[in-house]
Amino acid sequence: MKIAILSRGASLYSTRRLKEAALDRGHEVAVVDYLRCYMDITARKPKVLYKGEPVRPHAIIPRIGASYTFYGTAVVRQFEMADVFTLNSSDGISRSRDKLRSLQILSRAGVGMPTTSFAHSIQDVNGLLDVVGGAPVVVKLLEGTQGIGVVLAETKKAAESVIGAFRQLDANILVQQFIKEAGGADVRAFVVGGKVVAAMKRQGAPGEFRSNLHRGGSAEIIKLTPSERSTAVRAAKSLGLSVAGVDLLQSSEGPMVLEVNSSPGLEGIEGASGVDIASQIVEYIEDNVGA
Repeated sequence: MKIAILSRGASLYSTRRLKEAALDRGHEVAVVDYLRCYMDITARKPKVLYKGEPVRPHAIIPRIGASYTFYGTAVVRQFEMADVFTLNSSDGISRSRDKLRSLQILSRAGVGMPTTSFAHSIQDVNGLLDVVGGAPVVVKLLEGTQGIGVVLAETKKAAESVIGAFRQLDANILVQQFIKEAGGADVRAFVVGGKVVAAMKRQGAPGEFRSNLHRGGSAEIIKLTPSERSTAVRAAKSLGLSVAGVDLLQSSEGPMVLEVNSSPGLEGIEGASGVDIASQIVEYIEDNVGA
């Protein structure tokens, strides 16, 4: 089988692992920089071209960076038009990248989440805070990634100041309930084909409420409860993702979804869990190409 990995860098850990796993299972693999792809969108047979040559794989693995979602999903959509199997659909990637839309979809599906509010005008700050039960609250930029643009406001005055500052920059923000009992930790559940194949607990650095490994957090293997496992699978399914990293908080009211990532990194969770996730992803593609 011919597999194309849409990635900006062949040396990135996740890209390298996926390529190794596919080669080990006997497939032809090409790493394709999706920003260098261009498309013939009016042809009777939709085409994607890369460095002057048509790209005609049986399956693609999109590794689309958050900064390039618009163009990256356009490339994925063009492959879909050509009936190429796509590990994650363009719609699924778009839904997951729009934090507001993804939370609305998860809410409609009945997936547990921290209470969240959203407004345009700073004149409605009091209403925003009332919705989530008052300070402390977490203020998030809609476009933020890897913990960037996430602020804990411990008092009402601090929340008003942070929200006002973001809105002065014309930034779209969410205000979210702070789950104190989580203790600066969260759980990353890795879903492949409707099953959780690995999970890790991430703990924030001392004095840091964000648990992102990019911000100095640590990770360890964890066994999920049936409720946590079910929540992660339902979250991925509701957004239409075959492969997803689902971030959960362990709250007194049960598991709550923070975010669903459509291009989850493999390095941290493979290292913490010892699970060969890359091979499971390739195996899922083998089972579904042509289905």
